[in-house]
Amino acid sequence: MNITKRRVVITGMGVLSPVGNNLNDFWSALMEGKNGVGMVTAFDSSKFTSHLSAEVKDFNPAAILNSKQIKRMDRFVQFGVYAAKMAFDDSAIDITKEDPKRIGVLVGSGIGGLHTIEKQVEIYLTKGPSRLSPFLIPMLIVNMASGQISIMLGLKGPNSCVATACASGTHAIGDAFKIIQRGDVDVMVTGGAEGCITPVGFGGFCALKALSTRNDDPQHASRPFERDRDGFIIGEGAGILVIEELEHAKARNAKIYCELTGYSMTGDAYHMTAPDPEGEGAAECMALCVKDAGIKPEDVNYINAHGTSTKYNDSIETKAIKKTFGKHAYKLAVSSTKSMTGHLLGAAGGVEAVACAMAIKHGIIPPTINYENPDPECDLDYVPNKARKADVNVALSNSLGFGGHNATIALKKIQ
Repeated sequence: MNITKRRVVITGMGVLSPVGNNLNDFWSALMEGKNGVGMVTAFDSSKFTSHLSAEVKDFNPAAILNSKQIKRMDRFVQFGVYAAKMAFDDSAIDITKEDPKRIGVLVGSGIGGLHTIEKQVEIYLTKGPSRLSPFLIPMLIVNMASGQISIMLGLKGPNSCVATACASGTHAIGDAFKIIQRGDVDVMVTGGAEGCITPVGFGGFCALKALSTRNDDPQHASRPFERDRDGFIIGEGAGILVIEELEHAKARNAKIYCELTGYSMTGDAYHMTAPDPEGEGAAECMALCVKDAGIKPEDVNYINAHGTSTKYNDSIETKAIKKTFGKHAYKLAVSSTKSMTGHLLGAAGGVEAVACAMAIKHGIIPPTINYENPDPECDLDYVPNKARKADVNVALSNSLGFGGHNATIALKKIQ
């Protein structure tokens, strides 16, 4: 049985990131190759092997939240709500003219309320259980970004979340895309939010030996696909999209950034933290996404790679791209905006989807900065160091998470 798939477009975007706290500043920073990495300021990192992070600067939740709301939201929730408000405003949806049951929320987070957990554990150990906050549980749970966004905007459609480590944001967008495509709702607010630059969270990644220890040179520490990469930089923030059924968007004369056309997810079934060394899961994920989008591999112009700046991830993702695209892999532009933003974990997919949409809209591909020495195992075009003008018709965004979670979405110039 043939079922006509509804077309889905992006009509609003909001970003909080280490390089900019709104869409325009974020995009300008990417075009300039601005680096958001610096020394950890959130806590004393002197006892850790790494001292580097990509923190959101000058964040003021009081711009949209009152003091009571701020007190009852973990940092990742504040990020998600803030970015969602920007995205909803950008979409210019008038909720008084919409059926709130036809608008849903699906926002992912890889780790959730780690700030709340650490603070409350300290209170428990020093002051006892009677001093624990009654909001401990609702502040820390991963679904609360979606929950609070729904409450703030008055959205009564599907309300869910995804927690698939670093693939969370992309899985959230893809799942929301399918909810609209099959006709359950007309609009979804979706993406990812993360705020876990805390002593325990940071220490856990240090213990994994996953973080860069280029402590004497923070501006050049995140260097995806480059020969001398030595680990990722932990980041924080949120990237939220408003995605909408095409005819619904046209009916209200909405601004359209681009079309969301494909989505897939696969599993490596290999290891808790390491990717499949042959890149089979990631390659299959990209191939299935291309098929779902109804395009050919050679139609893809740009891939915003997962590109974390870790030794194995970058070489294996390169191998996966070559498995999927064959000779066309060498004609593709592949860049990692994590070279500038650091790795926002569960928020990465949301922020990177925004980067892809803006690349399509403006015809400019963001660079991979800090690319100095080629790695023989990473031999594709990584758009080194400078943004590049290019006609981007189709872009893919990859996210690969601990647990073997792979997610890819396809975005296309609206026609």
